[in-house]
Amino acid sequence: MSGVGAGIEQTLREALAPLSIVVQDDSAQHAGHAGAREGGHFTVRLTSTRFAGLGRLARHRLVYHALGSLPMRGIHALAIDARAPDEA
Repeated sequence: MSGVGAGIEQTLREALAPLSIVVQDDSAQHAGHAGAREGGHFTVRLTSTRFAGLGRLARHRLVYHALGSLPMRGIHALAIDARAPDEA
């Protein structure tokens, strides 16, 4: 995993204490894409009790809030699959 991907995973582990987390670097699939020069493309799949009772938008906001300024450092696109434990 790239340094950026490892940073995403570590940051989310610390902030959201996920029961499971997978960070996938999809950048190679976007080679040549205009935005690829601005940073990598990543998919994050995580399950956390913090998502229980929250809608999709609220879950995504939690993830973006946890990442703070990290997206400004090497991330062009982030796909998020955030689930509560009973949805995993």
